[in-house]
Amino acid sequence: MNLRFILSMGWYYGFYSIIRGPSYVIASLSMPMTMLFLVYMLSRGSLISYAIIGGFISMMSTNALSSAGDAAFFRLELKVQDLFVVSSISSTDYMLGIMLSYLVFSIPGIAVYAALSYIYKVLTPLSALALIAVILIMLVSTSSISFILAGMLTHIRNVWGIVSILSIVLSIIPPIFYPYTYLPKYIVYVLALSPATPAAVIMQGLAGLQPLQPIMAVILVAETVAYFMLARKFIRWTEV
Repeated sequence: MNLRFILSMGWYYGFYSIIRGPSYVIASLSMPMTMLFLVYMLSRGSLISYAIIGGFISMMSTNALSSAGDAAFFRLELKVQDLFVVSSISSTDYMLGIMLSYLVFSIPGIAVYAALSYIYKVLTPLSALALIAVILIMLVSTSSISFILAGMLTHIRNVWGIVSILSIVLSIIPPIFYPYTYLPKYIVYVLALSPATPAAVIMQGLAGLQPLQPIMAVILVAETVAYFMLARKFIRWTEV
């Protein structure tokens, strides 16, 4: 593992993206904050805790999915991936570097939701630590889906529309901003194909909002491993 490359990628493409384009940080918060407002208004505040927890998950999910655009752009337009292929950098280093950059890019949004969770007393110290672990695992799984998508694309023009659709399917439809018990059990398991679903179910349980479902932790870890292995296959690292 090339730790120096991973940290450099995370710092340059994550931190400097915040400095150079703060409007993109605001844009990344627009959807979860809009959902927070709608949930608060429609439920008259009764579901605010779900919206805050969902905000963490939705923001990380949509940011990680947007990495498909960068991965496709690097491979198809800039040909940067070709340079890395012939170097000592492995596909795992490359993927982890981009994942870290999006984690760094998400820190301002995480801070906003951390403040909201403190104000509304949504999380305990223990559940906050669990949330950090869930976010990190979900970052890997959702980013892996992005790499699978980026590797399958043949032209950059297709990526933005597909990412927009996936963001809705994987980050809005699942029970992120509302109790998972609103859905039939079999529907929850179908939606668990999106990493955001088990992440939301786990955190709703740990926050004491709904019954805890330990099986969702198994599902989240298992699909993270599966998606990551598939991403290494689809990233086309041997093509120059």
